Amino acid sequence: MHHNILQGHYNYWMVLLSFVIAVFSSHSALTLAAKITNAKGRSQLGWLLAGSCVMGCGVWSIHFIGMLAYSLNIKITYDVLITLLSLLSMILASYIAFRITLPVQVRLLHLAIGGFFMGSGIVVMHYTGIAAMQMGGRISYDPVYWGISSAIALTASYASLFLFLKFRNRSGASMMKWLSSLIMGLAICGMHYTGVKAVIFSSSLPVNVISGAPEEMSEMHIKLILMVCVSAAILVILSISSIAVYFERHAMKGMAYTDELTSLPNRYKMNQFFDAQDFQSEDNRMALLFIDLDRFKNVNDTLGHDFGDMLVRSVGDRLKRVLQGSEIFRLGGDEFLAALCGAGKEEAEAWAQKLLDEIKQPFVLNGYELYITSSIGISLSPQHGTDRHSLLKAADTAMYKAKEEGKNRYRVFDKSLDTGIIRKLGLENDLRRAVHNGEFFVLYQPKWDALSGKAAGMEALIRWRHPELGIISPAEFIPIAEETGLIIPMTRWIMEEACRQNKLWQDEGLEPQCVSVNLSVRVFESQNLLEMVQATLAKTGLAARYLEVEITESILISDIQGTIRQLIELRELGIKIAMDDFGSGYSSLGSLDKLPIDTLKIDQLFIREYESGSKKAIIQAIITLGQQLNLELVAEGVETIEQSEFLNSLGCRIMQGYYYGKPMNEEQIREWLGGRPGPHR
Repeated sequence: MHHNILQGHYNYWMVLLSFVIAVFSSHSALTLAAKITNAKGRSQLGWLLAGSCVMGCGVWSIHFIGMLAYSLNIKITYDVLITLLSLLSMILASYIAFRITLPVQVRLLHLAIGGFFMGSGIVVMHYTGIAAMQMGGRISYDPVYWGISSAIALTASYASLFLFLKFRNRSGASMMKWLSSLIMGLAICGMHYTGVKAVIFSSSLPVNVISGAPEEMSEMHIKLILMVCVSAAILVILSISSIAVYFERHAMKGMAYTDELTSLPNRYKMNQFFDAQDFQSEDNRMALLFIDLDRFKNVNDTLGHDFGDMLVRSVGDRLKRVLQGSEIFRLGGDEFLAALCGAGKEEAEAWAQKLLDEIKQPFVLNGYELYITSSIGISLSPQHGTDRHSLLKAADTAMYKAKEEGKNRYRVFDKSLDTGIIRKLGLENDLRRAVHNGEFFVLYQPKWDALSGKAAGMEALIRWRHPELGIISPAEFIPIAEETGLIIPMTRWIMEEACRQNKLWQDEGLEPQCVSVNLSVRVFESQNLLEMVQATLAKTGLAARYLEVEITESILISDIQGTIRQLIELRELGIKIAMDDFGSGYSSLGSLDKLPIDTLKIDQLFIREYESGSKKAIIQAIITLGQQLNLELVAEGVETIEQSEFLNSLGCRIMQGYYYGKPMNEEQIREWLGGRPGPHR
């Protein structure tokens, strides 16, 4: 039977619509890419299905809009089951391709397989959709155009997957993503219209029947059904894209106001909370508990930041369990804030004590049993402020006071604390320019050898003469200097001044003495100690054996190996090393024999209470230990002849204290060394 070839024509407005939908669908699929990769578990499966539906429905819609744009002037109907099968095949192919390329590191083989499935899905969808057409004729294919269309489908698929992988970690819209969507839209439309070109439609009906007007109602009915189906597919794309945008914004908002480590509200949420409070109302009572973990830095330094994170997370869990119904925020690091609405002073103190008791209970982290304490500052509204800034400042100030008083306690804010903070800030600012302005000076406290009756060296002590406040106690300004790091330039200055003065005394013919300088842990942390000592000796010309550095046991807590290494470097120069305040620190006696030290200085606390049976036993034990390790022993704080005789009877011959000499300036030391030094001089 002879068949007549049918020649179709396009409605170019419909062609343009298909291209717009192709671009839009591609952009939606790229936007969903980040959700698929970043999600986990069931959520990931959900986004995977959503992305597959968007891609499948988008390509399918392009095909049938293209078919609506193509007119053959013949009655055409579509098999519903085959049409649905073409849609499902495209969704399934998209799912397989996305699933294969899901891993973070995608190999070229995975991209090739995924692209093959995606391209095959497009080809199957397209030609299944063609097969769903029912008309008075037959359908055949031009093998050349069929091959070209398949090649375009595969190329477009590889391109779409490549762009999918490129943009899946970029959830926001960008010009590059729109450009990529435009390229994908061109590729998909190019495949479709090349595929239509590959189809040869023919009919056995007479030409006059073919060219006659089709039954308008039937054609409109068919086109209406197709438009409904295409509209439904586009509605699916719009719905999924809208849901994705909604969840993205919701999730981003949640992330912006939630601490990632503890899942507690963060500082931004705290600000939002305070903005919603009416502090002007007399009925709006509130207590703020500012919670800070004690010695948290030691946990990070010794066990690592992973353990630190686990500890912070566990503390957050305990806070939530104890303070159920209260507002709890993580402010960062090891700091938390609890807002107790309606609470007064007594209630706040009761809750603070509960928290202290709860936090000091042991934490079991990866098999390690860890103990830690906390310090809590309390501020009350409206007594201590009626705005966020003043209440937080008051709670923070009270917390630091609790730390200063020994940690593992709470403190309620009062006006005297604010005065102390203002003074501290003022001293900190003045301390920064004290070295430059020449406000520091040095006093020297001598050491005395009770057995030989001779001077046995001296300790250099830094003092501060403030131009307005007068003499500032070292107990007040040294902690500030250590906290701010100013102790490092201060140590360099006092070391140079003490060595310069010692060399000057020697040049004047006085008996050479060893001068001691105290070192802070911050100097060791700076890793510049060796350079500081070498530069000082070179500048002043003092022999290394006449310089001694004093350390405390607390220096050994953070980095004992690094500290030992730096001390060994000093000893190799000929510098003497003394451990100050021995017995009052935290170091292990088991590591004492490994430390490169020459002298043990017995803390004055034991000397002051030497008549106590327990203190007497401790002094004797320290002296015996020092003798066994061949260390020189120095007793600090000797103020009476009885103390001196007691220490001498136990074998400790070097004394330092007011009985032998108070701290003196350089002129007084010169007279003391030049005369006949001894007790009370």
